[in-house]
Amino acid sequence: MKKINVLLACLLLCVAGLTQSVFAQTDTPKYKIQPGRQNSPGQEGKPYVVLICSDAFRWDYAEKYQAKNLLKFSAEGVRAVSMYPSFPASTHANHFTLLSGLYPSHSGIVGNEFYDPARKEMFKPSDGSWFGEEPIWVTAEKQKMLTASFWYIDTEPAIKNIHLTYIYKHIKNQDATGEERAQALKDWLSLPEEKRPHFIACYFPDADHAGHNFGPNSPEVQKAVAFIDDAVGKMVDAAKSTGVPVNFIFVSDHGMMEIDRENHLHVPASIDKDKFVIISQGNYVNLHAKNPADIMPVYEKLKAEKVPGYDVVLKKDLPAVMRFGQKDDKYNRVGDILLVAQYPKVFTENPIYGAHGFDAHEHKDVQATFFAWGPAFKTHLQIPSFENVEVYDVMTKILDIKGLPNDGTGALAKEILK
Repeated sequence: MKKINVLLACLLLCVAGLTQSVFAQTDTPKYKIQPGRQNSPGQEGKPYVVLICSDAFRWDYAEKYQAKNLLKFSAEGVRAVSMYPSFPASTHANHFTLLSGLYPSHSGIVGNEFYDPARKEMFKPSDGSWFGEEPIWVTAEKQKMLTASFWYIDTEPAIKNIHLTYIYKHIKNQDATGEERAQALKDWLSLPEEKRPHFIACYFPDADHAGHNFGPNSPEVQKAVAFIDDAVGKMVDAAKSTGVPVNFIFVSDHGMMEIDRENHLHVPASIDKDKFVIISQGNYVNLHAKNPADIMPVYEKLKAEKVPGYDVVLKKDLPAVMRFGQKDDKYNRVGDILLVAQYPKVFTENPIYGAHGFDAHEHKDVQATFFAWGPAFKTHLQIPSFENVEVYDVMTKILDIKGLPNDGTGALAKEILK
């Protein structure tokens, strides 16, 4: 009987090993995998970072809606009063800022929808050629450290001709449960060291959807926060079950604001669409002149109209604190003229209840969340608000990889890491 039990145990171990080997080398129904990759021997013993970004999880949501897990974990680790998203406070722009440490005007990802005059086309997130700068996962993969993503924004296309090693396949119109997220994390952390990703990024859309459709003070947002909090708790438990020491960073890309739902702004009909490419971002509108000679005449005309609810601003005259003006626009993707909404009004044709995008230094409710806990972080530490370009250096320091020059100062890493 003992021999049978030993043989059975050996068989189970072989099956488990085979499952891990197959998972690490080939695609499965849920995972897209780059075959043949492994951590270099020098990277195997490095720490692990799980970056969780919850879209539009406003700076005060954890307290406001009593997210018990997030409050507990952040109380044990690091909790910021808030985090300033970069302008514009939109999803694609700030997700890439978190991964690169670059302001949107420096990374070229200047919004959710934008136009490139040189390419003469609109931004396509699925096309990696739009990303001229390098996110942390590309840097890590170049240094032979494996990475993974569970739906994190803009991690599906190859950037600099490099994919993440592991990508959880996105299924349209199907929301992942907390259990699915926890299982994916457990799957990745249970791999052999040479196949185990050290940087894992995860995305939650729930608070953003609820905030836009029902407003930030709605029962729907409260429900979304509860779901996210429960899912994060499951993910932490899953990580603990593997025995791998994991550092968690929980952030949001921006906050969410109540808006004027009755009096929406509209793009002036007087703007000639044959002369300008018009891109609305909600809180502002980009006007790209096809002929530079048309900029000043149209600017002066719009200023003279004095339509209430928005300001007419030339790109060169944007406040320096926004890091979005002529001197910062590295890829020339910011409009020549901007129509900047005056809160609480926004440019929209749709019935929405919440919006973001505004300057976070002027509007508190656009500010984001930052919590962190794990073996690399100081404990029981609350810190003042800071800019989100600082997060990149924190992650490269923990992972012990060589990061690229960026817009952060390195001050946050010194303040919160042991």
